[in-house]
Amino acid sequence: MSCTLLDIIHGPQANAHSRLTMKVSAPLLTAALASVATADNPIIQTIYSTDPAPLVHNGRVYLYTGHDEPGSTTFVMKDWRVFSSVDMVNWQDHGSPMSLATFSWADANAWAGQTIQRNGKFYWYASMRRRNGAMAVGVGVSDSPTGPFRDALGRPLVENWGIDPTVWIDDDGQAYMYWGNPGLWYVKLNPDMVSYSGGINTVTLTTTGFGTRSGNAERPTTYEEGSWIYKRTGKYYMVFAASCCSEHIGYSTGPGPTGPWTYGGVVMPTQGSSFTNHPGVIDYQGSSYFFYHNGALPGGGGYTRSVCVERFTYGANGSIPVINMSKDGAPQVGNLNPYVRQEAETIAWESGVQTEPCSEGGMNVLSINNGDYIKVKGVAFGSGAKSFTARVSSATSGGKIEVRLDSTGGTLVGTCNVPGTGGWQTWTSVNCAVGGATGTRDLFFRFTGAGGELFRFNWWQFSQ
Repeated sequence: MSCTLLDIIHGPQANAHSRLTMKVSAPLLTAALASVATADNPIIQTIYSTDPAPLVHNGRVYLYTGHDEPGSTTFVMKDWRVFSSVDMVNWQDHGSPMSLATFSWADANAWAGQTIQRNGKFYWYASMRRRNGAMAVGVGVSDSPTGPFRDALGRPLVENWGIDPTVWIDDDGQAYMYWGNPGLWYVKLNPDMVSYSGGINTVTLTTTGFGTRSGNAERPTTYEEGSWIYKRTGKYYMVFAASCCSEHIGYSTGPGPTGPWTYGGVVMPTQGSSFTNHPGVIDYQGSSYFFYHNGALPGGGGYTRSVCVERFTYGANGSIPVINMSKDGAPQVGNLNPYVRQEAETIAWESGVQTEPCSEGGMNVLSINNGDYIKVKGVAFGSGAKSFTARVSSATSGGKIEVRLDSTGGTLVGTCNVPGTGGWQTWTSVNCAVGGATGTRDLFFRFTGAGGELFRFNWWQFSQ
């Protein structure tokens, strides 16, 4: 999360700023539609998101992130967020199921964490600052991958000023939690996942294990923070933020979950406008994916970061290749079905809109103004859609939803009128005829109307 131990201990806390309103300019968009739809990086644009921690569960990728407040000049972070996707390009926003308020003993620094499933529950390990000023790791627990999460212990799990926990359950059922900065430590978690046995273990950081850092005699290895542990084809991997500042991503491998570790090289060179980075690695639907953060959104930087993803292929010997940041991101896995209800907050790219908790459950889209839009990638219309339904609300006089293909100025296949409903959470369904929506296309909802906020948008569905 931070780049030096002094940042962790003494970093000043800035005041919170207003909610992010993102008006993304055209040059930041992918220049042209590719023949194979890919993710638009950053994959989340409604907020600044950071420290990605992906989890594959029941055929879906759940992405757990931190949240940078807009306009921050230091790490101002108050809650964590959850998103999910089945196709790696359209990400549904599940809001904030865990925050500093979840932990009565914490008062600041909702920093990096990771979620893992066991015993039918989901455990979210995250670093945060105690009221006494010390950094500690707490555990949230939930019956659902999207929360809500509650404090599992009512106190920290570990407290030694370390940050950025990562968790892995080995094949024999033994769970391990690593965390660190400036050191690297681990514990063996008990089956209850909220206690540990054997004390805190210190990893000996050697240049053989973690590479050589130049110019810092007190920290001779490249290891910095943000480790991510996992196992693949019998080999254990430790991917981590390296050197400082700015950070790059490196990795090490070992024959067991506690090493001994052998440095493997650079995964992602220092790139982008954020001086930190944070890895997350998964296999999903037969491919491997690398998650990271940068400062690529408008107003972005080292304290206003955004999560991205790239697909990659391991070497024949299990090595991780050098992965560069891109605007294109990962290719789409399958297509999106428009004939089942889709949440409006399932987004590949957007301009102007935000999300909030909805009175009908889940989340809805708000801050819809004239000219704003939502892009949904790879929508499989097949032989053709005949009608479109949207769930909407408006405390003003409403507006229109233009249903377009391929771009905001692309083929107009339908227009739905949104009336005033008497309140921002007073919902109604509107319908309109659709013609020409066939094949697999990128779908754009372009919003038009008079000045000010027009309406809010909960879900949509096409019919044949």
